Amino acid sequence: MRADAERNRQRVLEAAEEVLARDGAAVSMRAVAERAGVGLGTIYRHFPTREALLQAIVVDRVRRLAESAGPLLAADDPAAAFFTFFTRVVDVSARKKALADEVSGAGLDPKAGLGAVGGQLRAAIEALLRRAQAAGGVRADLAMPELLALLGAACLGAERNQWDDALRDRALGLLFDGLRGP
Repeated sequence: MRADAERNRQRVLEAAEEVLARDGAAVSMRAVAERAGVGLGTIYRHFPTREALLQAIVVDRVRRLAESAGPLLAADDPAAAFFTFFTRVVDVSARKKALADEVSGAGLDPKAGLGAVGGQLRAAIEALLRRAQAAGGVRADLAMPELLALLGAACLGAERNQWDDALRDRALGLLFDGLRGP
């Protein structure tokens, strides 16, 4: 893809997230185009349907989340890095509730289309977990299936119950106490 086309695509994705957060289910392709500063044709070239745009937002968000784990993999304190990333995932989920509602309301599977980027996120989570366990900061018997179940439950709780920062910190603090190493 040409550099300018990729920039336009990224602007559309960012604008769509903003408009979706502001307008919720009423989001229109025209409003996204106006916010992105592009024509409707540009949007439809990249995203032929509203559903394709919603799915692309999900994929882009997961990609950015996976990429954000990179610096944490080199952190001096692997346990702190692990818990920081866990919190980040919960925050992203909670603060982007409008997208989750739209995706499910459109009958889309939020995991559809993730492919490689979903694998990158899982690999990042697993690498952070393994480093934290090797350093003794996270209990050694925690396996990925349990971790993903706990992470999913925390995300769902934060998203559906609209946790404020104090509740998030308290709930995750209690959860993290159970995950810490001896």
